[in-house]
Amino acid sequence: MNGFERRKQSKIEQIYSSSFELFSKYGFQKVSVNEIAQHAKVSPATIYNYFGTKEQLYGDMLMNWMDNQLEQYEEILDSACSFPEKTKEIILLETKNLVILSDRFQAAPFSEVSGLQQMLENYTEQKIKPFFMRFVAAGKQDGYIRKDQTDEIFMLYFTMYKNELGRDWEASNQEGITKNIDHMMELFFYGVVGER
Repeated sequence: MNGFERRKQSKIEQIYSSSFELFSKYGFQKVSVNEIAQHAKVSPATIYNYFGTKEQLYGDMLMNWMDNQLEQYEEILDSACSFPEKTKEIILLETKNLVILSDRFQAAPFSEVSGLQQMLENYTEQKIKPFFMRFVAAGKQDGYIRKDQTDEIFMLYFTMYKNELGRDWEASNQEGITKNIDHMMELFFYGVVGER
């Protein structure tokens, strides 16, 4: 990457960071391109040159945030930790991210940001599903997920578990969840009956 491309990438990262902070704090409607530009220390013209519209910036910023989260999940999955430890870390991170998305972006402008729903669906298909397929394959290889269990059923189970933790997390019970996560992981893997 040459100097120009590095400066451009640095500006884009500043814009993403500033827009994430402002959109999550004030919502899509109440934040202007001028405010984002001022916060990011760039000109409004720079934002329009890179993104075209505030709506496109919003969608791109959200995809960038999701890429950064997925990168963390990949690092966890590729780590030397045991599969239960990886699962615990991923579930906690996914729960926190779910809360961030629902709390800070609950008024997401799906109707105003053209194609946002489609962007999210494409992202799930192209990036999230392949990650979870790799996650499930690792669990099966390590003997923590039954080989006869379909990937779809495990993903449904993981999602139900994560969503329930997210509801508790939203109820300001983060400390309780974090403190009891080992018991929750035992239930996640072995259920109420115990290991069979």
